[in-house]
Amino acid sequence: MNNRRRFLSDVACGIGSMALGDLLAADGLSAPNPLAPRKGHFEGKAKSVIFMFMEGGPSQMDLFDPKPELQKWHGKPAPESVIKQVTLAFTKPNAAILGSPRVFTRHGKCGMEISDWLPGIAGNADDMCLVRSIATDAFNHHPAQCLMFSGSQVVGRPTLGAWTVYGLGSESKSLPGFVVLASGAGTSGGASNFSSGFLPSTYQGTLLRGTGDPILYMSNPPGITMASQRAGLDAIADLNRMRHKDTGDAEIDSRIASYELAYRMQSAGPELVDFSKESKETLDMYGIDDPKTKAYATNCLLARRLVERGVRFILIMNASWDSHTNLNTKLKANCEATDKPAGALVKDLKRRGLLDSTLVVWGGEFGRTPVCEIRNTQEADNAGRDHHPQAYSMWLAGGGIKGGQVFGATDDLGFFITDNKVHTHDLQATILHCLGFDHTRLTYHYMGRDFRLTDVHGTVVRPMLA
Repeated sequence: MNNRRRFLSDVACGIGSMALGDLLAADGLSAPNPLAPRKGHFEGKAKSVIFMFMEGGPSQMDLFDPKPELQKWHGKPAPESVIKQVTLAFTKPNAAILGSPRVFTRHGKCGMEISDWLPGIAGNADDMCLVRSIATDAFNHHPAQCLMFSGSQVVGRPTLGAWTVYGLGSESKSLPGFVVLASGAGTSGGASNFSSGFLPSTYQGTLLRGTGDPILYMSNPPGITMASQRAGLDAIADLNRMRHKDTGDAEIDSRIASYELAYRMQSAGPELVDFSKESKETLDMYGIDDPKTKAYATNCLLARRLVERGVRFILIMNASWDSHTNLNTKLKANCEATDKPAGALVKDLKRRGLLDSTLVVWGGEFGRTPVCEIRNTQEADNAGRDHHPQAYSMWLAGGGIKGGQVFGATDDLGFFITDNKVHTHDLQATILHCLGFDHTRLTYHYMGRDFRLTDVHGTVVRPMLA
């Protein structure tokens, strides 16, 4: 009776039961495939997501939100009316205003203003929805990253990629449904940005490497053949099925599926990172052979290839944009490393007919302050910017997003949102909508209640939608 209750509970929770998957049926295994493709609540325009996460907080007034007034106030304390309202992580609110030396020009038919340090991204202006009014509740990195990806500042909730694969499964039989690619110095949130939380472990992100075996231990040790490995997996699967029969534990299904997926990945993984069939024009467009762009270009090209192979969610993490000091030097280096590949990815998806079904998201966990932060007084050009959660910029393109528009606005100095605030939960609700979900109904029953990514609030931002 307990096993029957557990089975019924597993079937009832969340969006419903999971269909038997071709992946395991092909091997004669009886366990359901937790990654089998499924439908959302309605037909979403996006089939997959590529989230280009710029960890640390890119400076919006130097990249996407031009503020001529900053130049007029440069070196002066912030207005008293602002000081009373703002709380900063490390800088006093009355610190001097820091103007931006960046030159903004208009791009595309829409005339979108973008910084001179982002020519690659700017080339996609007519496909982008640039949101200048993102707001979050956290002003330190790890809590803000948790909020961005899991909907909570507390570690332990399922992340956006995990929710996506839980809801839609994956179109790929030989690769994980949720793949993570990383470059730079590492993120504050680390694995918590791609955790499955209390969802079954099948839905957590799988970190791939850009060189060598894409996943560690992909190759068999000397003396182990594929045939002997297959026999071992079959024996393990038999034992797991026996245990599942006794306990009804759904996590055992995930375990069996993970073993089978890993077996298939041994052939699919090396092919994924083999760029030999890519044209020279494509490799040059991404910047694969340029030392400055190689790492991020490799991840962006891998992201496109993952989408082509049916992977549902790709998280590309690049660190770190946390410029408390030497802003101009650090920001320039980050832009030089990422702009060309990011712009190429959108262009490449579009010319291959994949952009309409792939939602691309670019942004960090928060932005940077209009006021100056000085940490090392011994260095020239040492000015930086502090964390700024009250108002910052992100952009989206593709799957279900209306391009060629700027949404939301901030005040003349960039301290606060003046029009069309988009909270983190609103962004999450909008992303889920593009994938075909009512964010209030994509739930998982845990610890006595139904949880969701947006949890207690969040509204789909309709003007952003195509």
